[in-house]
Amino acid sequence: MKGGARVNSGPPPDPNAIRRGRQGDADTWTWLPQEGFAGAIPDWPLLDDVTLTARRDMMLDKAAGLADELADATDDRVRGLVQRRLDSANERIRILDQQIDAQRDLEQSMWHQLWRTPQAFVWDQQRWLREVAQYVRHKVLAELGSMADAKEARQWSDRLGLNPAAMLRNRWRVVDGVVAKPGGQQQSAPKRESARSRLTVVSNDDDES
Repeated sequence: MKGGARVNSGPPPDPNAIRRGRQGDADTWTWLPQEGFAGAIPDWPLLDDVTLTARRDMMLDKAAGLADELADATDDRVRGLVQRRLDSANERIRILDQQIDAQRDLEQSMWHQLWRTPQAFVWDQQRWLREVAQYVRHKVLAELGSMADAKEARQWSDRLGLNPAAMLRNRWRVVDGVVAKPGGQQQSAPKRESARSRLTVVSNDDDES
């Protein structure tokens, strides 16, 4: 493998290493409200899982064809065979319906939870609706057992700043007391007094008198 720079290589930025004496140094960081995003939660932008829906629709067509075949069959042996195939198709349809419903419920629950996180303040500013929805879909499928979707979910987690390392790379920091304002504005993080500014000058008048 050849050397050279790698994506996200090197140590992430350190929010505690901001040089207070450098003008504008803190402006490179985005301060996120610790209490989370309090705005309106967007509507879910994606359709139901296309793969599951297509499988369900194909099975519905198959069941309809088997029902017609059963109605036309006159031989008992043939009728019994078609009936078993129809029962199997209907069972598969019920399973797919339950999978679609379960995935939809999990996606809605996770969607609402994520839009109450501090990171959602940035997503709202950038209008990252479908990006967040893609993460939710992959994450839910990963929790249902898909290893391929687990990999995709990890990648989306990095893009959306949903883990500590990604937040540092994005220069996002959750700070108590930051207030999100309408129109994509935010109040600056409260400045801490330096040790020098807290020193009190002691008069030596008493010693000189």
